Amino acid sequence: MARTLVVGRFSRSRQGYGFVRPADARPTDRDADIRVPLVASADAADGDTVRVKITKERHVGRPGLSGEVVEVIQRRTTRFVGTAFQSAEEHWVQLDGTQFPRPIWVGDPSAKGVRDDDKVIVELIRFPSPLQDGEGVIVEVLGAFDAPGVDTQTVVAEFGLPGPFPERVLEDARRQADTFSSSVPAGRQDLTDEIIVTIDPKDARDFDDAISLTRLERGHWLLGVHIADVAHFVQKGSALDQEALARGTSVYLPDQVIPMLPEIVSNNLASLQPDRLRLARTCWIEFSEDGVPVHTEVQRTVIKSCRRFTYEEVDVFLADQNTKEIAMKASVRELLGRMQRLASILRDRRLTRGALELNMPEVKIDLDQSGRVAGAHVVENTESHQIVEEFMLAANEAVAEKIAAAKGKFLRRVHPSPDLRKLRQLTEFVLELGFEVESLESRFELQRLLGLARHQPEEHAVHYAVLRSLSRAVYAPLDEGHYALASDCYCHFTSPIRRYPDLTIHRALDFLEAGKRPPDDHLEQLGEHCSELERRAEAAERELIKLKLLHFLSSRVGMELDGVVTGVARFGIFVQGIHLPAEGLIETEELPTDQYRFDRSSHTLSGHRPGNIYRLGDQIRVCVREVDLGKRNLLFAPALGNNESRRKQKSRRLASSRRSHSRGGKKSVRQTERQRKNHAEKGPKSANQKKASDQGTRRKKSKRHKSR
Repeated sequence: MARTLVVGRFSRSRQGYGFVRPADARPTDRDADIRVPLVASADAADGDTVRVKITKERHVGRPGLSGEVVEVIQRRTTRFVGTAFQSAEEHWVQLDGTQFPRPIWVGDPSAKGVRDDDKVIVELIRFPSPLQDGEGVIVEVLGAFDAPGVDTQTVVAEFGLPGPFPERVLEDARRQADTFSSSVPAGRQDLTDEIIVTIDPKDARDFDDAISLTRLERGHWLLGVHIADVAHFVQKGSALDQEALARGTSVYLPDQVIPMLPEIVSNNLASLQPDRLRLARTCWIEFSEDGVPVHTEVQRTVIKSCRRFTYEEVDVFLADQNTKEIAMKASVRELLGRMQRLASILRDRRLTRGALELNMPEVKIDLDQSGRVAGAHVVENTESHQIVEEFMLAANEAVAEKIAAAKGKFLRRVHPSPDLRKLRQLTEFVLELGFEVESLESRFELQRLLGLARHQPEEHAVHYAVLRSLSRAVYAPLDEGHYALASDCYCHFTSPIRRYPDLTIHRALDFLEAGKRPPDDHLEQLGEHCSELERRAEAAERELIKLKLLHFLSSRVGMELDGVVTGVARFGIFVQGIHLPAEGLIETEELPTDQYRFDRSSHTLSGHRPGNIYRLGDQIRVCVREVDLGKRNLLFAPALGNNESRRKQKSRRLASSRRSHSRGGKKSVRQTERQRKNHAEKGPKSANQKKASDQGTRRKKSKRHKSR
């Protein structure tokens, strides 16, 4: 008999409706989510634990259950960030974002010295719902909304990111420093005479990993991946361990790092600094001459890195191995040459087994001394990055296989296989782009598609579409493999300074070394916890970047920039800048006058007139039309003079697409079109309260401007 009441975690979309993730759902089962319409969400807020009553077995246009919230069991938080203001001699706070569209009444906050437009933290006493307004009290004033550093404080408070380490944790770290000896302890292999190097970003201070590589007599390779022995300093159950577990991961914000471990440990005791004796867990992997792993061993070691490289320095060497620009010993020069050769072999083997390469240039913002955006730069995935990546992947896989072979339970990095329905839609989409492919249900055909699209005008379109077809990787004790890496057994072992799951793997190795099988230790709940904290860290980083970019663009309305379409919806298209990573919406009303039709499966918004078609991945020049710092919305408009050139490009692309379909894609496309007609989705109806009539037109547009 189907359940009628389900307990789970509520997530609210920016369109108002939400989803409840059942507490007993498997980490990789995304179809378990229960859809909750806005009017049925009561006063639940994002992240709350709720009880939901199932109301429908299937929602029109979307597989799965629908329901209504009948009880909020536990609040994720009662504190929110917003902007203070006065109206009709009453004090209010408009909370940031779009989760709570109506302002919160906060009584008389005069004792706090609050001024209009100050950013404040509000403790909600009564949560707003579609039927009642909210009420709260101001507990902290962050400062003027445009003051330096307030944006970072806002995001830290909004996401509940941890602050300074408690004194008991710092005291534990100091005790570890007091007992640390810069000599080789008994029971550890002395590797201080080995040629070992680290390769990290310029601004790195915590060095998790180091590398050595030698050739054996039979032509085999012996790779040493030396990882900081964090478990030596962070004993299970200690104050350091409890704090690391609560944090789960280091958080890398644009202008601040919130570490998982105090700097005494992360940047000193455990960090594999050059010319310093450091404790490590070394994963030795012996490869055959052509890169086949034949043996793995993990040891407790003491190392002394002989050189700290930046990625840029290694790239200079790889471009010219005889360069005098980078000074180094002959033995280190030979090591880098060997590393380049083995990494190339391992990479070729990984791609041969079907691993997917989804790396595209990443745009990072540049900040001035006050933390404001000064520009942006492209971070390329250069060969030096790929060398380190190959060796870390090899170590992670080797350690996972070693623990699995001992029948031990451990926290794996799981990347589920994509939903077949999404892959079929992806196949139809790329056929319409003009790519001649077979079914992308085959990972090798998917891999071939990525190769075909590389350096082509449609590369962005293919990249974004593939990412939308893939599931998200999670931490779980499930034997389900890692789809993107084409690995049957994978874990995270190489970054214990900044990731708690890696620390659990080191402890599992401790059990194996003692001849014991690693215990379960509530690994499923631990995996959910670590996955959630990873998502929180990533979301906080994205939100602060977004906020800084909105501040930057708020004084640049009318500025033009080149962009790429990152999302398509009924109400418009989302565009992200190519050289400045700001994402905004072009509402349908701002597009050339036409009647537009949204096609979900092909990610297109198309009109009747020639050239009026907008597809995921299209490049388009836009101008900044409006910046709403309160709602954190950015509106673009097509740049003047942009439309004629786009029409010509679209005409050529449509002609290419038609030729492709005429050669072999007609049947499946027609079938998909029939399915679309039979199962056309209707967008969620928002029940947000209407604004004052004199602002009706503008607010109506604003209401449609929601993130995907």
